[in-house]
Amino acid sequence: MSLNGKIADQEGKVDWLEAIPNPDHDDYGYAEFYDSIGTTIQGYTTYQQIIDWDIPFPYAGKENFVLTRKKDLKFNDDVQFISAEPLGFIKALKKEEGQDVWLIGGGQVNTLLWDEGLIDELIVFVMPIVLDGGIDLFEGFPKRNQLKLIESKGLNSGAVMLHYML
Repeated sequence: MSLNGKIADQEGKVDWLEAIPNPDHDDYGYAEFYDSIGTTIQGYTTYQQIIDWDIPFPYAGKENFVLTRKKDLKFNDDVQFISAEPLGFIKALKKEEGQDVWLIGGGQVNTLLWDEGLIDELIVFVMPIVLDGGIDLFEGFPKRNQLKLIESKGLNSGAVMLHYML
């Protein structure tokens, strides 16, 4: 996210991330993290943005769920669309054995799951940029909750990794 808490710009784009210098060509631990997850959850707007990149679906091989209010969407090879009882679905999913679940976003889904106590851990990379508007990490006014800092790490790019547990 940007220094002012934006996960996308006003148009929902994240191409501003490419402007962040990365002299070490660091993947910020992404490969190791990605290997630790078995499932992704994202909102429909986030999913649509990924599809609009016109690249192969980046989470193939994982179990992928898209939360949406749209009722007429059909499952495809990459994702299952969840429109009915998303909170009940996610509560049941969390009880299953397996690898971790990655909540990709966006802000609406983040707040929905945060307010229901369905987020256990938060890893955020704060990028050295301030955006002039955009999508917040949490939309609206999420419930207050105290976090415990597990780790923080400054990177040569100027980004800072913050790892919290609830």
